Amino acid sequence: MTDIKKADRYSLIDAIRAAAIINMVLYHLCYDIFCVFGVWTGFYRAIPVIIWERFICCTFNIVSGMSMNFSRHGYRHGIITNLCGFLITIVTVLVMPEQAIRFGVLNLLGCAMLITFALRRELSRIKPLIGMLIFFLLFMLLYGVPNGFIGLFGYPLIRLPEAMYRFRWLAFLGFPPNSFYSADYFPIIPWIFLYLFGFELWRWIADKGFDRFFRLRIPVLDFIGRHSLSIYLIHQPLLYGVCWLIFRFIT
Repeated sequence: MTDIKKADRYSLIDAIRAAAIINMVLYHLCYDIFCVFGVWTGFYRAIPVIIWERFICCTFNIVSGMSMNFSRHGYRHGIITNLCGFLITIVTVLVMPEQAIRFGVLNLLGCAMLITFALRRELSRIKPLIGMLIFFLLFMLLYGVPNGFIGLFGYPLIRLPEAMYRFRWLAFLGFPPNSFYSADYFPIIPWIFLYLFGFELWRWIADKGFDRFFRLRIPVLDFIGRHSLSIYLIHQPLLYGVCWLIFRFIT
């Protein structure tokens, strides 16, 4: 969500966000068929599927970070996005506890919006390229924190103390205990740093004058991108309902 007037929008950002939301809907359709309805429960562990899912999440995070450069109401957007994330948590815990979502991507984006908006002036003092390098390096080094280590993405270099992972209330930061489970888990560490990378990426794009290319408008994708939050909220119940009908009456 941004505060740009329609005439002033960088519509290519909406198109990229739309491509990500379409990709996500397809991923969740496959997840429902294979995992929720038991066709192939190991679907999400396949390497190509893991890469696909990470690509979708990284795209959302970076694009949202880029868009924060345009927001005049970052606190409001952050609170609304967090509330939507909490709504998804409540619904999944009550309806599908085995697929419950705790601190999923919407809560991550909501918290990232609040943090980035609060620090926007300080972040704007950093040279964009330096900021991009710093935040991507932090994301790479801290990627394994939820799994108990600091390293190079999935390769551990330093093991973190087990005492840091004893409290469930620290899971949202990136320190989940062994008993913690979420079907969609994106803690602040390391994902906030990819969001901040996106924030600095747009500053670099604008600084180099490449922002003129982002005026390109792709009508259908433009519309989808501007309504991505609504699509995110309604797509999974609709997909689940369709899959339930198929497996109930056709198979």
